[in-house]
Amino acid sequence: MIKVLKNKENISITGHAMYDDYGKDIVCSAVSSIVITTINGILAINSEAITYQNTKEGLKIEIKSFDNITLKLIDNMLELLTKLSRDYPKNLEIKEGTRK
Repeated sequence: MIKVLKNKENISITGHAMYDDYGKDIVCSAVSSIVITTINGILAINSEAITYQNTKEGLKIEIKSFDNITLKLIDNMLELLTKLSRDYPKNLEIKEGTRK
């Protein structure tokens, strides 16, 4: 299962959806597309608005700028992920909380 943990300043995305084999998993593909498109869009507008790290544990996004555009793009990403999680509740989970 992919787990998205969000709070005011951070978003972490870990795990694998396990919907299908690696390379064929439409849930992982959708999550990756949504997240990478959002990251690239934010960085194209303001290269200092966020930082991100892709580690073996997963992807960690730190929000550095709380301007209107950055927050709208982050909110849009989270809304799309939430809609996806409703269609695939066994494969994607979104929670609010603190990052460990």
